Amino acid sequence: MPAIPSDTADATPPGLRRIAWRLTAAARWLARQAAEERERWVLWVPVFIGAGVALYFGLPFEPPFWLGATGLVVAVAARVVVRRWSVPTTAATCLTLAFLGFGAAQLRVTLVSAPILAREIGKAAVEGRVCEVGLQPHGYRLYLDDVTIAGLAPAATPQRIRLRVGSGFSPDQVGQRIGVTARLGPISAPVAPGSFDFQRDVFFERIGAVGFAFGAARPLSPQTSESWLQSLPCRLSALRLTIAERIRAVLPGDAGAIGVALITGDQGAISKPTMQQMRDSGLAHLLSISGLHIGLVAGILFVTMRRGLCLIRRVAVRYPIKKWGAIAALAGTVFYVFLAGTPVPAVRALIMTSMFLLAVILDRTAISLPPVAWAAVVVLLVSPEELMGPSFQMSFAAVVALVAAYEASQAQRLRLRSEAGWGGRAALYLAGLAFTSLIATLATGPYSIYHFNRIAFYGTAANMIAVPLTGVWVMPWAVLAVMLMPFGLERVALVPMGWGIDGIIGIAGQVAALPNAVSVVPAMSVAGLAIITLGGLWLCLWQRAWRLAGVPVIVVGLATVLLTRPPDLLISEDGRFFAVVAPDGRLLLSTTKADKFVTDNWLRRSDTDIAETLSIDGADAGGRLACDSLGCIYRSFGRTVALVQQPMALLEDCGVADVVVSLEPVRVPCHPTTAVIDRFDLWRNGVYAIRIGDDGSIEIRSVRELRGERPWVVGPQAE
Repeated sequence: MPAIPSDTADATPPGLRRIAWRLTAAARWLARQAAEERERWVLWVPVFIGAGVALYFGLPFEPPFWLGATGLVVAVAARVVVRRWSVPTTAATCLTLAFLGFGAAQLRVTLVSAPILAREIGKAAVEGRVCEVGLQPHGYRLYLDDVTIAGLAPAATPQRIRLRVGSGFSPDQVGQRIGVTARLGPISAPVAPGSFDFQRDVFFERIGAVGFAFGAARPLSPQTSESWLQSLPCRLSALRLTIAERIRAVLPGDAGAIGVALITGDQGAISKPTMQQMRDSGLAHLLSISGLHIGLVAGILFVTMRRGLCLIRRVAVRYPIKKWGAIAALAGTVFYVFLAGTPVPAVRALIMTSMFLLAVILDRTAISLPPVAWAAVVVLLVSPEELMGPSFQMSFAAVVALVAAYEASQAQRLRLRSEAGWGGRAALYLAGLAFTSLIATLATGPYSIYHFNRIAFYGTAANMIAVPLTGVWVMPWAVLAVMLMPFGLERVALVPMGWGIDGIIGIAGQVAALPNAVSVVPAMSVAGLAIITLGGLWLCLWQRAWRLAGVPVIVVGLATVLLTRPPDLLISEDGRFFAVVAPDGRLLLSTTKADKFVTDNWLRRSDTDIAETLSIDGADAGGRLACDSLGCIYRSFGRTVALVQQPMALLEDCGVADVVVSLEPVRVPCHPTTAVIDRFDLWRNGVYAIRIGDDGSIEIRSVRELRGERPWVVGPQAE
């Protein structure tokens, strides 16, 4: 056989060969970089577990129950088979972790599934055991389990419900069975497509109905005989309420309510104006028990115990008082977290603090990011639903960014500190506060935009004053107040603690009142948030220079906000309330009698904080809207949306409108290209958002469409 000429042996075009060579070289370079950071691979374990959890919650349907477990088994088997090859092994490991998160989410849903009330119940006799109590500005919020509802079959009765009651409830009633006359209803669905899902949030608390009680609760039976472990949640709730009432007895008003939040984690009694000021000033994080509070409590207990034992010479010389201080700090911190109800930021901080204190006890060096990673793993496997909430996202974003930033700047900080005198160290302390606040603000900013559509511009300045005040003055008095409560002497510590809280409230009010203190921004897309998260993780979890590739990824994610356009129309689930975005950005409401919560949410998602009532002639909407007794017509970019209130308008509107929204069932034929949303569609699918593009394209989204058919979705189709 004749030899093949060398110039014809490879028919691949030279351009493609160069591209293939460059791609191969890039892949080898990435592999070398990853190999040199092998010790950081463990930090990506929660990332891939979280990816599996996110995939589960992002599905528009409930996957088969066997999918997660089967996928996990197959991925583990693949990992064993390909263990000799590095790249397939890595891929199989990542797939295993993703299926682990997916399966954990499926298992969690199976374990917490309980009956959910699908429609409102009028006055009914309700009985149940008080298992938890929350404060409100006026009254209490009771959580009842082992519930019976008159007229409702046991199979359809929720296992837990939440009721608002007036004053007169005492800690002694926690754990008792009570009876009330109450009005109950289902948990509210999201008030706009893509907004916070309350039904999903309470589903994992096994709460199947909410409502309010008429009159006082009637005690029916004393606390049931349970084991100590079974009764622990009720005991902690009773203790939490007792502490809260004793704080409020000394500190009335918002000072006492914030004191309760700092010690027990219950923010329910804080008035709405004060809470809004805390948010607008960037100080709301001080009210949620998180890493700051856990670190302060652990530090206060550690230093106090150690310094106190130092005063006893014989003990200080003969015994390991540093370890004793760490043990006392660990015990006190665990108690604090359970007293606060084990919120996610506190659990994350407890795991990290416990590892640090155990390192002190065992004479080991404390580590940094690995405790954060393992804390995330624990939370994701035990409560995977937390991944979807702002608490988990903002808490871990802040701590990962801070630890990474302080790791990267450790050498410079040590050098500056060693060369500085007293004045220099004071300046370094202030610079550290500013640096910490800036990094935390930058890290949590995208998640604040996504969930709350707001940015507090003066948060860094406010935190530079409020955080030291909290750490140096408020929290030490808070710890002392809890220690003095068994002796009835808490007033000694609560009064000076109240002075500090008054200062924090004053700072929040002053900062929130500054011009342009808060900016409303468009709602970020899920894709944009995911891109920012991946870029941020790449920047923070690696140590070598290639980590900087995460910066442009973050920028791309932030740029998606510029591509987000708010809807032109929002229509409520009963069709009687709607809103139109005017050309100048104002949100024009069809009525002033709408629910304030719904209005506030629509304002944020419409990228504005200005709401006005529509004029009947539509002049305030730039002439886009015209209304009469039969309904309204909205025109924009050559498209027409008809909001029909009377059936007689359907015949005309069905022939000319591109979209027909009707308060009545549509029984007449419309034009084949006309999109019809009638009373039954609103009833089934909830709030609708309509967006008309510059090119005349029409995008219609409903709450139900984005949520899909999931176990926590309550509605006609879910029955």
